[in-house]
Amino acid sequence: MGAMTMTEAKVTGTTAVSEEAETAVPSITFVSGLPGFPQFRDFVLVRIGDAGSLFALTSLSEPDLRFLVLAPGGVFFPDYTPEIDDEALNLLEVRDPSALLVLLVVTAGSGLSDATANLLAPIVVDQSTRRAVQVVLNGSGLPVRAPLVGG
Repeated sequence: MGAMTMTEAKVTGTTAVSEEAETAVPSITFVSGLPGFPQFRDFVLVRIGDAGSLFALTSLSEPDLRFLVLAPGGVFFPDYTPEIDDEALNLLEVRDPSALLVLLVVTAGSGLSDATANLLAPIVVDQSTRRAVQVVLNGSGLPVRAPLVGG
């Protein structure tokens, strides 16, 4: 397998969530732990609500550990197209960049107007292998707390 360039691995947030991800999917394994939670590697992604783009990323070993995430596109961050570096692609052992799913970690506020998404450190999931990694887009100038709705 040849090395992929960042251009080849440019992924869009509008990647459709697979039919499997519509309910509960088999576990997603983080190849390196999430920052602050290195011991938790196996998670499940469950859609919150029927039509929304919000998901709960829940630890299989500690069900109280869960993160709100969303797939950018549509209403939220439709132009978000992070460039995933070769190191992350190699960790994921990506064979098909079109199978990548980008998820943004959401920090809930008192309401939608206070909620933010972390654009600097997206979670990237290879839907074909269910391997995931959270990447930091150094030098991108993207915010850690981007408002979900305009102020």
